[in-house]
Amino acid sequence: MNDPLAAFDWNHIRAFLKTAETGSLSAAARDLGLTQPTLGRQVTALEEDLGVMLFERVGRGLSLTSAGAELLDHVRAMGEAAERVALAASGQSQTIEGRVAITASDVYSAHLLPPILKDLQAMAPKLVIDVVASDELQDLMRREADIAIRHVRPDQPDLIARLVREAEGFFYASADYLDRRGRPEALEDLKMHDFIGSGDVGRMLEYLHPLGFPIAHSNFRIGSESGLVAWELCKQGFGIAPMAAEVAEVTEGIEKVLPNIAPIVFPIWLTTHRELHTSRRIRLVFDTLAEHLARG
Repeated sequence: MNDPLAAFDWNHIRAFLKTAETGSLSAAARDLGLTQPTLGRQVTALEEDLGVMLFERVGRGLSLTSAGAELLDHVRAMGEAAERVALAASGQSQTIEGRVAITASDVYSAHLLPPILKDLQAMAPKLVIDVVASDELQDLMRREADIAIRHVRPDQPDLIARLVREAEGFFYASADYLDRRGRPEALEDLKMHDFIGSGDVGRMLEYLHPLGFPIAHSNFRIGSESGLVAWELCKQGFGIAPMAAEVAEVTEGIEKVLPNIAPIVFPIWLTTHRELHTSRRIRLVFDTLAEHLARG
């Protein structure tokens, strides 16, 4: 049996990836420096090689078919792996140098970025990484950062974004707090507990009330605009707080509250300037972040 992967043309793969990321042939062609007809032919050739339709037209844009969506993660991983192999084989990673500023929330900056940065330093030791702990998209627009990790998709035309994955969060409390105040067995029990605010408590309540959480402003007796400080207050036994599962699960002394309730699902977007995505050092950092964050 012939292996269809053996006939893959990397130009076709690249055309598929860029079209999936931008959502249109015209935008993908512009990013790759190709004409739209040329790019269209490359995507069509890949569809013919695979024997499946990868895109369908929705209005003036393109949407991935179920086959295209299933293929995307695998093809993206192929591209990232090929780029890393090429860098390692040629020693080019040693010549990638200069500053790259990454902005992420203070929680992600402190808990998720460090192991990724270790890999980056090993791959490209001449890079200078600056971590900007912030949730403001304006950090990118003001050019205070090159790459952003965010939970909302930016709508500025000068930015490009990749949805890395859908992450999950739950409510947690310290074992010490639950020993003192009791472990809730139902949503109704939460009325008797303290919660830790992080940011706008009103917005949090607007999200939680439709889910059946019977809590009010009076349940929030302490809080901080800083997610990192709020999480430390949770660890110190001040009350119940929401947190990304990947952070909470490696935090000692923390227990999930009402473990059977549905998780809070939130997206992780990786964003950069359109022109910076063509920079070798930005591309290396962007792809490395994407690979690690996708694994959770």
